[in-house]
Amino acid sequence: MPGPLAGVKVFEVSQIVAGPYCGLNLADLGADVIKVEPPGGEGSRATGAVVPGESKGFHALNRGKRSLVVDLRHPDGQALVHRVIRGFDVFTINARPGVPERLRVDYDTLRQFRPDLIHLENSGFGNEGPSATRSGSDAVAQAYSGLMAGDAKVDEFGAPEIITATAPADFQAGLAGTMAICAALYHRAMTGEGQHIETSLLMAGLALQGFRVSKSPALDAFTQDIATQKMYEVKEAGGSYKEQLDARGNLFDQMGRAAARLFYGGYAVKDGGIILGALTPLNRDQMRRVLGIEDDPTAGVDFDSNIPENRKLVDEMLAKVRALMLTKTMDEWIEAFEAEGAPVSKVNFPEELADDPQVEAMGYMLDQEHELTGPERLVGPIVKMSKTPTGSPLTSPPLGKHTDEVLHEHGVTDPEIAALRESGAIA
Repeated sequence: MPGPLAGVKVFEVSQIVAGPYCGLNLADLGADVIKVEPPGGEGSRATGAVVPGESKGFHALNRGKRSLVVDLRHPDGQALVHRVIRGFDVFTINARPGVPERLRVDYDTLRQFRPDLIHLENSGFGNEGPSATRSGSDAVAQAYSGLMAGDAKVDEFGAPEIITATAPADFQAGLAGTMAICAALYHRAMTGEGQHIETSLLMAGLALQGFRVSKSPALDAFTQDIATQKMYEVKEAGGSYKEQLDARGNLFDQMGRAAARLFYGGYAVKDGGIILGALTPLNRDQMRRVLGIEDDPTAGVDFDSNIPENRKLVDEMLAKVRALMLTKTMDEWIEAFEAEGAPVSKVNFPEELADDPQVEAMGYMLDQEHELTGPERLVGPIVKMSKTPTGSPLTSPPLGKHTDEVLHEHGVTDPEIAALRESGAIA
């Protein structure tokens, strides 16, 4: 059976993560996504590549697509886009504001050729305001949006440390773009209207921490405002980034709930690490029973760890739990906590997950055979649907593999293709 977006054609001008991830999700939903790259390909093809032009990162974000090479800086390349865009439903681009206009692929230009076009533009900071024209990346968005300081990590020199396990703003922006395109397709089906969609890495970073960025004076006065004032005092006195972080404290401190950290966080065990994930009093009671703790002075619902003598009690209990956790292995603790129904996990390394039994059971991975790099096991679609399948059998495309094929589908003849190739407009 076809996917839910079968028949939808997407013209994707993207690079790195946010734009490609949006296109990947659309491809997994059944859309025909044409990945448009400049001659030589987008930069992530070469990042960590063993086979020239074929990196694992590129494959992971661009499977399910077909490849078309067009030089959008070339007048003939721009004219080609204006000709073929009539056959596409969606156009996506991630670039600084002003770039689409210079390439003549902005919404106002393209809708002249396809009035009901859905046009998505992702940027670093949005298209208005003092930072609109600044270059953006996930690391920059982490810093500007507060995500990085919220994570509160520093390197050995006391400098801010980037969140490196993933690219949170990039992936959030990509998901937001997918959601918006699906909504715009529905709107078009109801009204016949296309529209312009904007996403940004800054907005994605804000959305990931809405409860931290938002302001609620009646609630903040007793928690967040106090921590923020301490941080500002250190900053005004010339304190280092590390000193500012320490003065601000962590989220549990700001909320007056440092005691919750006892059963919501990580612990070292005999052979690795364990995460306890208690979110309710019931969960915390389950964990106390497993640990044999009967006299936890922090257990009361009104316990406030901002009171100095209470914080001392929290620190004493943390030391007690740390010592207890070191007495058993990961598997022993998992068995004990799960017998009580408590939320807990060993800390896995990402390299282990492709063959994890739970991942296997749910079919979260896709096994594919790439024509240049051989067998691959890649993360599959982020959603499953009962009536319409998700996922694509297509691998990440070699650069330009489908150029002639795609152009033929949109009425470009062989002599025209030869002339475009001779001029350098396509490759």
